[in-house]
Amino acid sequence: MTKSKVHPRGVRLLLSTMALFLAVGVFAACEAPEEDLLALSQFELPEEQDAFWSSILDLCGMAFEGTDDEVRRVMHVRQCYPDEIRIPLHVDDNRSRTWILTRTAQGIRLKHDHRYEDGTEEEITQYGGDTDEVGTPNMQTFPADEFTRTVIAEMARGAENNIWRMEIEPGEEFAYRLTRSTFDNALRWAFDLTSPVDPPPAPWGYEETEPTHEPG
Repeated sequence: MTKSKVHPRGVRLLLSTMALFLAVGVFAACEAPEEDLLALSQFELPEEQDAFWSSILDLCGMAFEGTDDEVRRVMHVRQCYPDEIRIPLHVDDNRSRTWILTRTAQGIRLKHDHRYEDGTEEEITQYGGDTDEVGTPNMQTFPADEFTRTVIAEMARGAENNIWRMEIEPGEEFAYRLTRSTFDNALRWAFDLTSPVDPPPAPWGYEETEPTHEPG
């Protein structure tokens, strides 16, 4: 039996095809959908914090209305990356606030980005704190960090004692809570996760950035 010969041109074509498939695979990894963002994170966190982070990622692209009837608050999980989630908070027509959650080597960080209508930062901004314990899949606590205790406290008396808490019951409720030193007399804003609403406009200062995920 005569063995068939493989033409060099055929070998080059095969190698080119394999290279194309590999390139497509790399591109697909770079364009990973939101559900894969947790796997792409460069920081390994305790399972409680991973579960909390994953529950927030599940809301990416969606907006929810607050349960307080006195003012209309809408939180919008607008931008999600492997190690950062940006959540604008709209209060009636005020679009100045954005909560920024960041994964770090030590845990999860919460920052408050406050901007004027022209996009410039307010005098009191970028305050927040880092988790100092693993928390639970449904709750993470953020005591004021050094920046908040020193710089911001000079402008907002008592901020050095701030403790923020975020709570989530998937499919039911998300809550943002602020206290000072104790959890007595806490400010608490709750949002109904059972009924998503239309996403609001971009927060001030973020008009040029696109959401990373469209609801659907």
